[in-house]
Amino acid sequence: MLRVHRCVRPAGLKSLSANAVATSAFTPIARWLSTSQTVSAHARFAQWIDATTGKLNTSGLETKWKARWAEIKALEKQQMRADPSSSTELTAEDIERLFYVLVMFPYPSGVLHMGHVRVYTISDTISRFYKMSGKHVIHPMGWDAFGLPAENAAIERGIAPDAWTASNIDIMKEQLARILADFDWDRELATCDPSYYKWTQYIFTRLFEHGMVYRKEAVVNWDPIDQTVLANEQVDRNGRSWRSGAVVEQRKLNQWFAKITDYADDLLRDLESLDWPEHVKSMQTSWIGRSEGAEFAFALDPPTPHSEARSISVFTSRPDTLFGVSYLAIAADHPLVSSAHLPKDRAEEVLQYTQQVSATQAAGSDRTQSTRTGVFTGLYAKHPLDPSRLVPVYVAGYVLSGYGTGAVMGVPAHDVRDY
Repeated sequence: MLRVHRCVRPAGLKSLSANAVATSAFTPIARWLSTSQTVSAHARFAQWIDATTGKLNTSGLETKWKARWAEIKALEKQQMRADPSSSTELTAEDIERLFYVLVMFPYPSGVLHMGHVRVYTISDTISRFYKMSGKHVIHPMGWDAFGLPAENAAIERGIAPDAWTASNIDIMKEQLARILADFDWDRELATCDPSYYKWTQYIFTRLFEHGMVYRKEAVVNWDPIDQTVLANEQVDRNGRSWRSGAVVEQRKLNQWFAKITDYADDLLRDLESLDWPEHVKSMQTSWIGRSEGAEFAFALDPPTPHSEARSISVFTSRPDTLFGVSYLAIAADHPLVSSAHLPKDRAEEVLQYTQQVSATQAAGSDRTQSTRTGVFTGLYAKHPLDPSRLVPVYVAGYVLSGYGTGAVMGVPAHDVRDY
């Protein structure tokens, strides 16, 4: 992921020509280039060709440019006194010059690969371009180094997690230096450093004090080998962990959530003001997941022996279709889906089906296969407006516990998805 702020082409800059660079008096790079000896391109290139083998001396070129960029970095250090970001009062010209390039921090789990090189080459190119265009660029680098995988890897090797992480950081930092990535190492940080995470803890405690974080149970992707939770992107198409190779399990864990629902309207409204690709804004809209509707309680008939399972709370965005309800569908991990609540003659089949649904979802499926499947629980519920009508209750793969109440109405007369 790459974030670029104030990504505006400077007025009158058509291309990164030698004249454009030489006239950019703001940067040490421009001053250095303007005083360099002019040599023809052919001559500059020819001096790096081995006369015997005819091969390009890539090692020599790398050594040369390492030295040159180190020289430029030294000039930038001298310019720190004029750093507009350190000034207490910024002029309009100072603000216009500021430019921030932020690239996703790597996880120090070993060594960099070509995927890292691709991403950091892009940010490096953007950073250098705007520096040579007269901008004051901040291009920081850090390490996403706080997590259970680092601890598990250290346990496997019999060393302390901090030592393992630090050694990987040293290796990866050297690799970044070898590709001549132009990062602001003076701003380097590691998320496992107490001087960093004390601030994330501070932010969390402030959110907690204002009721903006809360705990609840939710289904997660669980790696039984690494004993950690995985994001959907960390589960391959076969339902296995990208790191350990273990078959991922769907587990319901009690965890922390940020209460972004209180800001759903503001987030959706402000999306319209962003100059982002439409498909990205569409994904953000889906992630915010705001829905308007109503909840109805369907009393079970007969009620289960447990008082906490006497009714099913159903969320619907179409309360006007309530009279057309033909069935209720609940998520595979709904509280009712247990041997304590299901009729004995239906429990085995229902629980087997829920295991199949969990395996499908853990494999990163889009649930197209499970959308048209379901199994009857053996339970019935009374229609809230006509208690004489009993509505059958099914477990269906398309119902998600994280949406609404984990239970929906089936109304095939008004919704083609339910047909």
